[in-house]
Amino acid sequence: MHQHDHGGHGHHHHHHAPPPGSATRTFALITLVNLAYTIVEAAYGFLTGSLALLSDALHNLGDVLGLAMAWGAAAVAQWPPTERHTYGWRRATLLSPLANAVLLVGLSGALAWEALRRLGAPPEVPGMTVIVVAAIGIAVNLGTALMVSGGHGDLNRRGAYLHLMADAAISLATVVAGVGMLLWGWAWLDPAIALLVGVVIAAGAVGLLRDSFNAAMDAVPPDIDTSEVRGFIAGLPGVASVHHLHIWSLGAGAVALTAHLVRPGGGDDDAFIHATREDLKSRFGIDHATLQLERGGDACIDREHAPEACAHRHGL
Repeated sequence: MHQHDHGGHGHHHHHHAPPPGSATRTFALITLVNLAYTIVEAAYGFLTGSLALLSDALHNLGDVLGLAMAWGAAAVAQWPPTERHTYGWRRATLLSPLANAVLLVGLSGALAWEALRRLGAPPEVPGMTVIVVAAIGIAVNLGTALMVSGGHGDLNRRGAYLHLMADAAISLATVVAGVGMLLWGWAWLDPAIALLVGVVIAAGAVGLLRDSFNAAMDAVPPDIDTSEVRGFIAGLPGVASVHHLHIWSLGAGAVALTAHLVRPGGGDDDAFIHATREDLKSRFGIDHATLQLERGGDACIDREHAPEACAHRHGL
């Protein structure tokens, strides 16, 4: 007996999904704001010869490219499902952070190399200019980070948020370097901060690369315990066993589940499925559940390991 029920597409763990189009507008705004600041910072970096400003600008450029990809992914994710793409296009939000992470790993290596090259003979850099430009960067990055905060179940928004917060921290470190150069003439702080930027980029990129790769490979979202979900379903009234349990991210904060439930006693299947769907959504943030009910028979409890027995039972 096959019973399917598909939940709505609410946000993860009681977070409400933003209205259609709002994610796209948000990414568009923060992309344009950060692009404008990147151009200004790069210009002052070239004028003053500051590697700290140039490296931060390069980091910001990488984030602008990543934000642009996130912007595009957020727009694509709103396309309606088709006969060929029946789940819609939400998985575009999983591909964007994956590409973004790869880009950041490459940028961090380039920054570290240039910083090490300059440490031996650091140029003189005007500290006050570095302080002012980097302070503007702190305000820009913190402000735009707040615009994408709260997307805990959405790797696309999470990736953008982490990048912007890292940028704010790097800008703060650049301000400190500017103070050191201005007050004590510590020219070595300029390439040292640039080297720190490379390390920060690499550290953040590795974590994002791991999470986005796992999501692209249909791994269970990191904040969902499969054994806990299995135990919850197995403990529902009338459920004898659970098998073929699969949980994966659809992108844009949506999580899907499919499972076969052996429920010999039967009963009101529609009410049972509806209640189970609501519980999965409220307890685990799983908002797209497909449940198949089976009446029982030991031969068919595990179709993967006993396909011949199941085929014989159903006359296949």
